[in-house]
Amino acid sequence: MREYRVLSPTAILGYGFPEASFRSGLAREPHLIAVDAGSTDPGPYYLGAGISFTDRAAVKRDLELIIEAGLTKNIPVVIGTAGGCGAEPHLMWNLEIIQELAREKGWQFPLGVIHAELTKEQVLQAFRKGKISPLYPAPALTEEEIISAEHIVGQMGPEPVMDVLSRGARVILAGRAYDPAVFSAPAILEGYPRGLAIHMGKILECGAIAATPGSGSDCLMGTLKEDCFIVEPLNPARRCTPTSVAAHTLYEKTNPYLLPGPGGMLDLHSATFTQVNERAVMVAGSRFVPGETYAVKLEGAKRVGFRTVAIAGCRDPIMIAQIDSIIEAVRERVEDNFKRNGFNYYLHFNIYGKNGVMGKLEPLKEIHSHELGIIIEAVAETQEIANTICSFARSTMLHYGYPGRIATAGNLAFPYSPSDFKAGAVYHFNLYHLMEVENPLSLFPREILTAGEGLSCQR
Repeated sequence: MREYRVLSPTAILGYGFPEASFRSGLAREPHLIAVDAGSTDPGPYYLGAGISFTDRAAVKRDLELIIEAGLTKNIPVVIGTAGGCGAEPHLMWNLEIIQELAREKGWQFPLGVIHAELTKEQVLQAFRKGKISPLYPAPALTEEEIISAEHIVGQMGPEPVMDVLSRGARVILAGRAYDPAVFSAPAILEGYPRGLAIHMGKILECGAIAATPGSGSDCLMGTLKEDCFIVEPLNPARRCTPTSVAAHTLYEKTNPYLLPGPGGMLDLHSATFTQVNERAVMVAGSRFVPGETYAVKLEGAKRVGFRTVAIAGCRDPIMIAQIDSIIEAVRERVEDNFKRNGFNYYLHFNIYGKNGVMGKLEPLKEIHSHELGIIIEAVAETQEIANTICSFARSTMLHYGYPGRIATAGNLAFPYSPSDFKAGAVYHFNLYHLMEVENPLSLFPREILTAGEGLSCQR
């Protein structure tokens, strides 16, 4: 029975991997090296600002090892969601690193580049034709939200990658991509079942996180067959189990059986997870069910203001016992002080040691903390207003006179000087919607360059 082997070096390009694990994977003669380079997990800032959340030197290190192995062993290399978010600035950033490596190493190879940033006009036209719908729990879209977005990307499926591969690219750098797409596209092109290929890609996209002990900085090997696939970590300190692999299948999903993606749904009602040896798990029964229409997920981010934060600690048990009422009193004092200015701002207090992680969802209402960590956050339409609100809230809390107060020198301890940090622009995701398309290739312009010739890539 034929098989297709895919090496996933790491959860996200730039997170690193042990060279010993990578060499072990190469010894198994993979047909593909694929890696996801991004995520929405770090929040909207990086998409809105057009910068990567991964470090350049770390990304360059990973790419050097991965591309060198691919070229030496004639293995295609596919990179998805370039630069962390996959918009045009992120794609160019990642492309520059590859071109820099090619010049330094003397490489020349066909490099496929797939763009994923959409123009506002493209999105507006689709919106006006009724082709865009909210992806729960996103609200209904408006033209104002589309226009206000700094960057809008479409999440490509496997088809653009398949197209560029079929045209001879040795390395493919893709903009925003459905995570399993870069792992599954070559196998689908080879005629393997789409459901199994996508499900295997879902497991491989986070590297060895699907193993136990899990790690996002280690390698995982996937072997796809006609009726199943097998996943196995390449570090002998790790092993896959049915529980670890099934758990990762559910990762970031609201329904354990139906996993939506570009063009359809992964149906796992009949999926089975079987231990085949001490370290490997076989998965069978995964099916892909095409949708009535092909939909691409849109992601967009807009700037909503500027942020200033102050970090402090409190160890006074009298203050800790009254922290909620003190916060409300500080809010009221800030509001009263600036009411004549008409400032539009957001003031938030994150209290670690009480409910700093879960906020209102925290089930433990009574705390016994001997100290609290306090983060004061102000967001406003300008950096200057955010600075003013944060500074005044911080000084008010520092000297606030609460019932039973004994010490008068100050209520807070500041670990840093200056105490306030100007965090700059703040972004929100404002597009998280589905866009119907007639052709899965239509939103994603593709080109093939010769890496090492100093070419730049423009739309």
